[in-house]
Amino acid sequence: MSENSARSVTVERTSTGHFTATNTRGGTISFGTGADSEFTPVELLLAALGGCTAVDVDLSTSRHAEPDTFTVEVSGNKVSDELGNRMTDLAVTFTVTFPDGEGADRARAILPRAVKTSHDRLCTVSRTVEIGTPVTATVEGA
Repeated sequence: MSENSARSVTVERTSTGHFTATNTRGGTISFGTGADSEFTPVELLLAALGGCTAVDVDLSTSRHAEPDTFTVEVSGNKVSDELGNRMTDLAVTFTVTFPDGEGADRARAILPRAVKTSHDRLCTVSRTVEIGTPVTATVEGA
């Protein structure tokens, strides 16, 4: 485990149905209920799944060649059943193309392995979702 393994964000309500998450470095992202163009929490989960593995794959492949296109589509189904509200059938699909050339040939060759390694070992977000981890919700002072 790394020396600094703790991670956190703070979520603050900005108005009814609108929130801002702030990370420890001062970065922010707004989200809400989906009544407007802001991301919903479920969409942020999908973005986190795609973004986490995209970072891994990009670092592995772009050292050989800059991609012409690099898109990650993340989809799933929101269901409500006896287990409560949740997402099922999560899928992460990469569309990556490289120009011609020796470095690009190498990047194309390692792309499937980079995606697999990210999914199987590296991407903290997808590993946490697939393995599952308890979530504790408390009210301070209660």
